[in-house]
Amino acid sequence: MDLLTPQLGLLVWNILAFLILFFILKKFAWKPILKSLKERETGIADSLASAEKVRAEMAQLKNENEILLAKAREERGVILKEARDIKDKIINEAKEQARTEAGKIITDARAAIEQQKMAAITEVKNQVGNLVIEVSEKILRRELTNKSEQEKYIKELAAEVKLN
Repeated sequence: MDLLTPQLGLLVWNILAFLILFFILKKFAWKPILKSLKERETGIADSLASAEKVRAEMAQLKNENEILLAKAREERGVILKEARDIKDKIINEAKEQARTEAGKIITDARAAIEQQKMAAITEVKNQVGNLVIEVSEKILRRELTNKSEQEKYIKELAAEVKLN
């Protein structure tokens, strides 16, 4: 049991060493330790506040980015719609212009056909008139007394005449 119970002298020297150490630490080390603990505590609090501020700014930037993306998508949609409208307008204008030009070409072609048709009819009339004049001239040059000879001669002339 002697090992478990300390002796009185050892106990006094231990208490005295503890008190001396306590007063020395209180005088020289306690204030700097408390000061550094306080500085560390304020540094950690400031870091936490700064981190919270940065987190809030990041959330705000994220929201702003989402708003900008939504606006960009909306503007893209508007631009694409305008481009489609312009494309449709240009196509419709081109179709209308093509129809107008096709109508003009058809009208001009019909007029040219009609003009050529009239020229051909006039030419045919002139050729028929010339043929009639030639036949009449040949008939009149020859005096025929007999009707059968006259008919025979007309048939010969008709066989000779080639229509173009």
